[in-house]
Amino acid sequence: MGQGFLDKVYTAAETRTGAELYDAWASTYNAEITQNGYVTPTRCAQALAQCNAALDSPVLDFGCGTGLSGLAMSAAGFSYIDGMDVSTDMLKQAAQTGVYRNLHQTDPNTEAQITNGAYSAVAAVGVIGAGAAPVSVFHAIMKALPKSGKLVFSFNDHALSDPVHEAALSEWVDVGAAHLLFKEYGPHLPGINLNSNVYVVEKA
Repeated sequence: MGQGFLDKVYTAAETRTGAELYDAWASTYNAEITQNGYVTPTRCAQALAQCNAALDSPVLDFGCGTGLSGLAMSAAGFSYIDGMDVSTDMLKQAAQTGVYRNLHQTDPNTEAQITNGAYSAVAAVGVIGAGAAPVSVFHAIMKALPKSGKLVFSFNDHALSDPVHEAALSEWVDVGAAHLLFKEYGPHLPGINLNSNVYVVEKA
């Protein structure tokens, strides 16, 4: 299927910053992603719900983009959804979905910017990996979670090809600082034959 920005987002040759790229992509993002069958938001939302995350407690959609993941969270039954993203233009698209309680712009030059303990559930759908946020964001989110807080996130095939990404997860799980509740490999963007792992971890 056709690609516009998808062929740019995963390449190191892209010279614009992440925020600039996603601002430029905002107006066509949903159409392009939908055309390629983007299913990871639904997979993540359902996995978080299956792992007994409280549907009536606030959930943070970190890196919410245009709001596709927030829509998936709402469809899975989550009532209070806040969103964060680096892109002003994508946040404008997210606001139009009507599913977010609050939306905040983040600074791409700092870490996750989540108040410690503010959310017992965080989603980072397609956020960490090539062309997106660095793996340090995973550690920042985990540190901000309270005890028993849950994080649902995904690593696509590009992220999985670099061992540093799953190594970050192992740093928490192997020492008992977090428990892996869910892990499943499946479709991400079928239109370009890209898959992903979906994970749910609980902070110990």
